[in-house]
Order: sequence, then structure tokens, then C-alpha cells
Amino acid sequence: MNEHTTTTLYPASGYACVADGAEATGDPAPTRPLHHVAHFDGTPGSVAAARAVTTRFLHRLGAEWCARVPERTTGDLHLVVSELATNAERHAGGFHALELTGDATHVVVTVHDTSPVAPTFLRPDPARVGGHGLEIVRALSREVRIARTPGGKSVGAVVDLPH
Repeated sequence: MNEHTTTTLYPASGYACVADGAEATGDPAPTRPLHHVAHFDGTPGSVAAARAVTTRFLHRLGAEWCARVPERTTGDLHLVVSELATNAERHAGGFHALELTGDATHVVVTVHDTSPVAPTFLRPDPARVGGHGLEIVRALSREVRIARTPGGKSVGAVVDLPH
């Protein structure tokens, strides 16, 4: 596994969360979403590394945005990351970047790969073995986004956070 991280994380504002959600300092709350991009070289362990990147991102999101990310939501986000990254590995020859963007209301998970071929949404079929990845992502997300990009495509999901 070889993860290369490029971080565009906005500097901490000094804003601190307190139990009731009010600010504890006179500094303003953050105004720009937290953003992180991690690059992978496709070696074994990349999907697990992507989940670890997601965990670190969610901890930072909680600290800087006072985002509520309960264990269940963390598990949902790990599953979304795993499914999107695994699909890219299986069907696009590997994923090369995981992009995470979030604030106190939602997280956008985007996986970039080098294949221009859009994924196929299969009809739900409990008898089918495999092919349920996008079905799972769709069930856990408010929105699924697919876009062609220079050199491939991106597949993303918007996951709402509890208020």
C-alpha cells in the first residue's frame, strides 16, 4: 500500500465546540467546507487505507465543524468508501484518489479512477450474488454523482449527517 496525501484543509479558526453546540471562543465558525484528497497507487490494502483516511477526516470534521458523526454514520461512510473504492479497483483497474468534503450537515465522498466507463446501476435482485455495491451506496446516500473527468471519471455520494 502506498498512500500519497495531498491536503487542502483550511486552517483551524480557533472556533471550539461545546456540549450545546454554541461556540466557546469569540472566533467565528468555519465558513469553508473541510476538504481532503488522498492519492493511492492501487497496491493491495488501498481500500483499507481509504477507510483510515475517512476516519481521520471525520475526527477532524467533528473537531473543526462540531459535526455530529455517530458510530452508525461513521460505519455508513466507511461502507460507502469501501464500495466506491472496490468498484473502481474491480471495474476500472484501481482508484487513484479519494476526495472527502464536508461540513456540519453532510459529507461528500468521491472516488476518482482512470476509466471513462460509467458504472451500471443494476435493479435490486436479492438472488444475485455480487453487484450490490452501487445499490448499497444509493441506499446510504442522499445523492449519487457520476462525472467524466480528464483521464477517467469520478463517482461520488452525498451522505447527510444527523443534526
